[in-house]
Amino acid sequence: MHKTTKILLAEDEPSLGQIIKESLETRNFEVLLCANGEIAHQTYKTEQPQLLVLDVMMPKKDGFTLAKEIRTEDTSIPIIFLTAKSQTEDVVEGFNLGGNDYLKKPFSMEELIVRINALLKRNKEPLTENIPIGNYTFNLKKQTLIINNTTQNLTHREANLLYHLSKNKNQVLERSFILKKLWGDDDFFNARSMDVFITKLRKKLKEDASIQIINVRGFGYKLIY
Repeated sequence: MHKTTKILLAEDEPSLGQIIKESLETRNFEVLLCANGEIAHQTYKTEQPQLLVLDVMMPKKDGFTLAKEIRTEDTSIPIIFLTAKSQTEDVVEGFNLGGNDYLKKPFSMEELIVRINALLKRNKEPLTENIPIGNYTFNLKKQTLIINNTTQNLTHREANLLYHLSKNKNQVLERSFILKKLWGDDDFFNARSMDVFITKLRKKLKEDASIQIINVRGFGYKLIY
C-alpha cells in the first residue's frame, strides 16, 4: 500500500491505539491517532484521511455519533468500527450510520489490515451517476432514490447493497458474495444484519409495484423489474 495513504484511528485506550498505529505503520500507512471523538473530528477536517477506524465507546464523542456527523460531509470515505458490543442491534445501528465494516474486540491485526485493504480497493471502483431501477432513479454517489420528484436518502450500506443488486438485475446475487463484499464475513450474525437491510430496501422501493427483491432460499436475493 502506498505510504501516503492516511488512516485516522480514533481509540481512547492508549496501549491499544499505539499497538494498532505501529502495526499499520509497518505496512506503510500514515496513521493519525486520536484519543477521543472530538479530536478525531477536527483531525478529519484538517488532515483529509482516506479511511477511518473508529472505536465505538469513546469519551466526549462516541464512534457512532462521529460517523453520523462525518457522513453528512462525506458519503464515501470508508469507516470501520471497533467495538466490544456484539448485539445485532448495535451492529445494524453502526451500518445505518454509514459504517462499512466492524471488528469485535479482541481482534487480530492481520484481520484489520485485510479489511482496510479491501475497503480501500473497493472505494476506488468507479461510480455510475444515475441507475434506472423501474420508475426510480438511483444515484450511488449521492445515496438517493428518486421517484415522482420525491427523494429518499439511503444509508451507505443500503446504497451499496442496492448497487450490487442492480448490477445483477434478474440474476441471483449470492448471499456469501454480498456478505463478504459489504460485511467482510458471511457468518450467521452478518446474514441476519443483511436481511434487515433487504427489508428496508423493499420498503423504499414499494412505490413501483413491478420491482421485487426475491429471496431465493439457500442461495441469495434477486432484484427483478
